[in-house]
Amino acid sequence: MFKTATFFRIAEDFVLPPVEALEEALQKAQFLPCGATQPESSGWVPPRGNKSTVLVEAVGRQAIMRLCTERRPLPSSAVKAAVEERIERYKQETGYERVSSKVKKEIKEEAILDLLPRAFTKKSATTLWIDPVNKILAVDSGSLAGADKVVSALVEALSEIQSSGPGIMARPVQTAMSAATAMAHWLSSRDAPVGFTVDRDCELKMPDDQKSTVRYSRHTLEIDEVAQHIASGKVPTQLAMTWNDRVSFVLTDMSQVKKIKLLDVVLDGVQDKGKDDDGFDTDAAIVTGELSALIPDLLEALGGEMVGGESTPQTEAPPGSSTDTGKKPVIES
Repeated sequence: MFKTATFFRIAEDFVLPPVEALEEALQKAQFLPCGATQPESSGWVPPRGNKSTVLVEAVGRQAIMRLCTERRPLPSSAVKAAVEERIERYKQETGYERVSSKVKKEIKEEAILDLLPRAFTKKSATTLWIDPVNKILAVDSGSLAGADKVVSALVEALSEIQSSGPGIMARPVQTAMSAATAMAHWLSSRDAPVGFTVDRDCELKMPDDQKSTVRYSRHTLEIDEVAQHIASGKVPTQLAMTWNDRVSFVLTDMSQVKKIKLLDVVLDGVQDKGKDDDGFDTDAAIVTGELSALIPDLLEALGGEMVGGESTPQTEAPPGSSTDTGKKPVIES
């Protein structure tokens, strides 16, 4: 269900609206395919798949939704060729040697409208999970911009619900220590945080124009060479880890988790798929249950969460670490 997760903190006083009200709001913004001259279309689709028409799936006291986006990407080379051809035709028809920027803009818009109906569409869907008890929202996206788009669609849907209560006020989770600083400390000291182990995959990158990169795959990281790369200035951008022998994942320098995988100890004994034939309910309950427990431990490992611009550290920052106090966008309902 979740292979990647970008985490948001939601307002303490936010209360999830009744499922029926949220379902009605999402039905008003359900997905419709791109029109012939429409470059992009977004809307809500059933998280359970095409066999269902329900747009909000309740898992305990939580909710799961999915936003679908369809695009008609146009190759820049095709647009450029069409514009140049039209400009030459315009010069011949008018006798003008020069074409104003206004006319060029109009020609480009016409060329795009002409090309769009012939462009192939690409469709993608992104899952969103709201945990109103622990005040966490997770989006199955490795891009903050992509996650913001999904959250903005949710905010718009919530605004359609009358008397929906306090706004969701979603903001990317911020920690006292940057993930890059923490990963560098764990690798250099060969000391993983409590409850976690460092696995055998890692990426280190020099933060300069050259972006020199070193990658280790299925390789022990408890070697002097890794520490030497960090000492020379390379920054960890990805690090494979395991939490409590239950969930493996890759932590990024943007504090996102990728390649989420539930391990055998979690899946052993899970035979009953639950009330549904496709296993959605069971899968959703297991995944959200594991993530609900993993997230607090991960935040603690990164020095504690930043709340209102101030840190609430639960562990001491390692020597030489720095805190990230840069403000990130807040998405309000």
